Amino acid sequence: MKTTTPPAYVIIERELRKTIAKAQPGDPLPSDAELCRRFGVSRMTARQAVQRLAADGLLYRVSGRGTFVAQTPVHRRINTLLSFTEEMRRRGLKAGSRMLESGVRAGTDHEVVALQLPVGGLVVAIQRLRLADGVPMAVENVRLPAVCAGVLEADLEETSLFVALEAIGRTPTRAHGTLTAAAADVQEAQWLNVPTGAPLLIEQRTIHDQADAPVEFTESRYVGGRYLFDLELLRQPG
Repeated sequence: MKTTTPPAYVIIERELRKTIAKAQPGDPLPSDAELCRRFGVSRMTARQAVQRLAADGLLYRVSGRGTFVAQTPVHRRINTLLSFTEEMRRRGLKAGSRMLESGVRAGTDHEVVALQLPVGGLVVAIQRLRLADGVPMAVENVRLPAVCAGVLEADLEETSLFVALEAIGRTPTRAHGTLTAAAADVQEAQWLNVPTGAPLLIEQRTIHDQADAPVEFTESRYVGGRYLFDLELLRQPG
């Protein structure tokens, strides 16, 4: 029976998986150029293997530095309201952010409904890249009522948004939301260091304060291989 030789990128991917299985998070991996020399392939073929592993959350690239073994996926139980910073701290990781956009503008129809604002009401719009030990985990799009614009005075690259909200008298107390999936677009892929089209987990949630008023509407777009949501379900009698 004739044996079919797998494509070169699959061979490289398998070898890198073996290397990653024996390595520690943060360990460096061979560069594209090194893979080209070792396997006798083009840079495009080497990059294809690396991108497939990045999409699976097994490695990540840092521009100008190289390719590294990723942390094991972060697990999050979805029955407790915690900030991203609190979630990372619980797992021994340092949370960080890179501010991508911030300001005040007119809310979209969806945003004003979620925040129970009048049509055309103003919202605080914040977009951040969320990091865990320096590894990109998610693109976070936050909308707040304009009366919460005081949070923009905080250093939101270092400070939890929950802490900033509490400082202006709005304490997050409960949330409801949805989970869906999507493919990373070109810009998201660049920010998250994944291939265009990589799977993302999309969490939308509306958070209420101590007076049960909507205080935050957020969409977080997580890299599928780096972030897992844990569920525990109980069967109801009857």
